[in-house]
Amino acid sequence: MVCTLCRDPATGVRTGEDLCADLRSLLSVHEEKTLRDYEVEGIACMAGCGRPLTVAFHADAKASYLFGSIDRHADTAELVEFAKLYASLPDGWCNSGQRPAGLAGKTLARIPGPPRAAGGV
Repeated sequence: MVCTLCRDPATGVRTGEDLCADLRSLLSVHEEKTLRDYEVEGIACMAGCGRPLTVAFHADAKASYLFGSIDRHADTAELVEFAKLYASLPDGWCNSGQRPAGLAGKTLARIPGPPRAAGGV
């Protein structure tokens, strides 16, 4: 998910829809099917207004991530790299050292996925 209301701090321009289009384009031609199946959606607000542009990764039964201070041009490749990593993680959990270097310091939140059922299933 990409915030569509965030404004670029320098220009005041909303770049979320453009980032959505960029990500859709890059993911749709990726060699890995799991990346081609990503749904990139714009959403009106994710309350990351202090660190625009915000991007979230969410999947059923996985930890979710919220990134902020995303630069549409500079961080797109790192977001695709994170998408690749995220798709490979069964529970979505990774530490900061596993995330692409370009996203260092941009993680606003990691929200645990739902607890496992009794018996570890």
